[in-house]
Amino acid sequence: MKGKTGMYSLMASIVSSIVIVVVFLALAKLKNSSLATPLYTNVDIIAGMIFVFILSMIVSASIWPGIIEKRLK
Repeated sequence: MKGKTGMYSLMASIVSSIVIVVVFLALAKLKNSSLATPLYTNVDIIAGMIFVFILSMIVSASIWPGIIEKRLK
């Protein structure tokens, strides 16, 4: 199981980043729909999603390996 730690942590990082991006998208769409004049364009929202995905991958790539190693022991 020791060789699978990298693959498990990569999958956990990707899944958690996608979940965070979906939450960002939902909140951005909710904020845009509640205003009479939309505050953000679709390009702004997509760029924000990409930015959030990259940042969350950076953070989760340092968090998940430790958690996965503790769980596999």
